Amino acid sequence: MRISVVGCGYLGAVHAASMAELGHDVVGVDVDEPKIAALAQARAPFYEPGFEDLLARTLATGRLRFTTDVADAAGAQVHFVCVGTPQKRGEYAADLRFVEAATESLLQVLAPGDLVVGKSTVPVGTAARLAEVVTEKVPGAVLVWNPEFLREGFAVQDTLHPDRLVYGLPGGADGETAKRTLDEVYADIVARGTPKVVTDYATAEMVKTAANSFLATKISFINAMAELCEATGADVLQLADAIGFDDRIGRKFLNAGLGFGGGCLPKDIRAFMARAGELGADQALTFLREVDNINMRRRIRMVELAREVCDGSLLGKRIAVLGAAFKPDSDDIRDSPALNVAAQLQLQGAVVCVTDPAAVDNSRRQWPQLDYADTPEEAAARADAVLVLTEWRQYRELDPVAFGQVVRQKRVLDGRNALDREAWTAAGWTYRALGRRAG
Repeated sequence: MRISVVGCGYLGAVHAASMAELGHDVVGVDVDEPKIAALAQARAPFYEPGFEDLLARTLATGRLRFTTDVADAAGAQVHFVCVGTPQKRGEYAADLRFVEAATESLLQVLAPGDLVVGKSTVPVGTAARLAEVVTEKVPGAVLVWNPEFLREGFAVQDTLHPDRLVYGLPGGADGETAKRTLDEVYADIVARGTPKVVTDYATAEMVKTAANSFLATKISFINAMAELCEATGADVLQLADAIGFDDRIGRKFLNAGLGFGGGCLPKDIRAFMARAGELGADQALTFLREVDNINMRRRIRMVELAREVCDGSLLGKRIAVLGAAFKPDSDDIRDSPALNVAAQLQLQGAVVCVTDPAAVDNSRRQWPQLDYADTPEEAAARADAVLVLTEWRQYRELDPVAFGQVVRQKRVLDGRNALDREAWTAAGWTYRALGRRAG
């Protein structure tokens, strides 16, 4: 099929290349000229394992191209809208300007029978409103909502091998036609027996925000337990293991530590709360406010813990921060807990040096006041404390004996409960972690 993808950021670029991998003829459209130029030369404008190889492979087939001119999307049968929905400045609500602009831009190339497929995460009610615009301006064109469920670091896998497909469709014959078209787009995925939920607009819009809200709640729950563990002397890692054996609970997302960040969970739960308030159902989601508060308290507690291990004062202390991205296998620093902690440490007088395998360049642009290093050893040279704030494999596998030779004081704060405490303490390190006894 001929497909266009409007918005070639993280979601759109991966989706465009993945659709070409599935055999479709794809054009990616974005107004950002440097980004389009990079993608056209098979250079990924962000770090995502496996994506650059996929990009080069699909460009070489001739089935994938990129443009800044939406007119090049004319003739496509299916148009995916993959633009961002950031949090509004000074508000909890989602900023829908980019979704609205992308949809508006497609009106000039849509033809009757074309499908507009929203993949962006939007507040409930957005699809119905945009559908009216599309059908009014281009009778016979149909809008559907097909939310994405990408995990950064696994985006290619999650696009080509998703754990489910969700179709939010209009009623009647248009909905049936749209379902058949989506089944054709995802033919290989559907043929593998991938679970599929065919539903209405509102349910499809809520699936992503409900899923992210649940995951955020689970993370904040175990971090609330970490607060109690610190007060009682219990061990949150053993607690998580014990309750995780209950298959009603499960062990995933019960990793206590610095909490969540990134471009999805924080802004999605806030937008969910804002939309519930607009609908007069705000009491249903008041618990998410505490989920958010618990998450932010973890950052404050990490700074307090650093002060504790540095003999009560951060002034003039050299602190190495291992990790800048909000999660490993990504260069995404949006709402990064690691960088937030690093900045707070510096404000309290510490000399902070940050390192990360992928996110140093992004961090330097956004946080130029911090110092940066290319390696953990360089960042930790003569350090009074080392903070592991993003659980990159490279940091989990550090040799505590060799690493101890570069620091001034063997004090490590494990912000992700990612290190082997016994190995580090055996090597002479003072080990501290959120929700665990001192080692």
